[in-house]
Amino acid sequence: MALHSAIKGKLLSVIGDEDTCVGFLLGGVGEINKNRHPNFMVVDKNTAVSEIEDCFKRFVKRDDIDIILINQNCAELIRHVIDAHTSPVPAILEIPSKDHPYDPTKDSILRRAKGMFSAEDLK
Repeated sequence: MALHSAIKGKLLSVIGDEDTCVGFLLGGVGEINKNRHPNFMVVDKNTAVSEIEDCFKRFVKRDDIDIILINQNCAELIRHVIDAHTSPVPAILEIPSKDHPYDPTKDSILRRAKGMFSAEDLK
């Protein structure tokens, strides 16, 4: 199974604003699977929170996605769903957007990782 996964390759997916998605698509990240579902979602001011949540859940269920990049401001809208995701794969990485800088205090995955270590471990 591991050999098959290495041969097949895994995808990175993106949920974010237009600039973020376009940047990753220009970098060659864009992919459409056999069911014609893309591995990215452009979120704008008219995107319903339920659409973001549904897309995130679809990405988590896909076996061809190992990493989900999500703009932190989008992650804030579906924080309860992200907090419920406890599996290491796909990994969830919150990233800044052009209009919203990264705030490590809001990143639930980072908070969870910090909770795994004591101050003594980090010396």
